[in-house]
Amino acid sequence: MKKKLICIICPAGCTIETETDDADLVKVSGNKCPRGAEYARKELLSPERTVTAVVPSDSEVLPFIPVRTDKAISRNLVSQLLKTIYSIKVKTPVKRGSVLIENFQASGVNVIFSRSVKN
Repeated sequence: MKKKLICIICPAGCTIETETDDADLVKVSGNKCPRGAEYARKELLSPERTVTAVVPSDSEVLPFIPVRTDKAISRNLVSQLLKTIYSIKVKTPVKRGSVLIENFQASGVNVIFSRSVKN
């Protein structure tokens, strides 16, 4: 199966063409650097995403507090993670960088606050 991707690793935005055979990546072309080839392999074989969202809070000043993952998480876990985030109501105060969800689904990924909120 052939697939085209636009590389997002650097500003060049190379159009990368890939060929796969079953679950194995056979060929990568169109990348101008080795990072593009690695991006294509990872995107096809085990895609990951950094998640940003907002979590409801008890604050009258900021009723929704921004949060994010501290590193990329498997794309297969993103919808479960968002459901979990949106089901939580946070009590303020919270500090930027503190952990809201630790090691989600044993992935090694934490959800942290992107902003401090006093009350």
